[in-house]
Amino acid sequence: MTEKKTSLELIASPAIEKRILVVREHQVMLDEDLADLFGVETRVLVQQVRRNERRFPADFMFQLSAQEFSDLKSQSVISSGGHGGRRKPPLVFTEHGIAMLSGVLRSERAIAVNIEIMRVFVELRRVASSYAAIEARLEQIEADMGARLGEHDEQLDQIFKTLRQLVAPERPKKPVGFMPPEDEAD
Repeated sequence: MTEKKTSLELIASPAIEKRILVVREHQVMLDEDLADLFGVETRVLVQQVRRNERRFPADFMFQLSAQEFSDLKSQSVISSGGHGGRRKPPLVFTEHGIAMLSGVLRSERAIAVNIEIMRVFVELRRVASSYAAIEARLEQIEADMGARLGEHDEQLDQIFKTLRQLVAPERPKKPVGFMPPEDEAD
């Protein structure tokens, strides 16, 4: 029993959270990060996925484009290919794809890791929904204050602007993932 607890301690939520990326507006994890968490080599994980491709439709798993791969390497998420690192863009798995992996890998560690990853995804959704509720409440308060005062004074505007920044921080200037053609021209 102690061995399983130690195994779960190695895969604590913060270790999982820092490996979740947003690509193409999906929360995903890289194949190499999952392989590390599951305690297998990346090539073994990819090999098992390729042998069971029917279990991994496009909304469960996809391969990064060359540009997405380049963007990730430039952000130091992946080692450069020139020094023994990856040469092909990695596979990324959505929450559903990660759930499917435990059935393909079939180890006790894969099951334990999968349970922890699912808990992290659930917690991230809970936190995101609470931010949305706070933002909706702020809008309601601002509207009520505006109706009472007629016009907002500068101090109220600044307070609401600051609260919005705390609730919804600015997005990174260079997003990772697919960019529509019209955005690439900018």
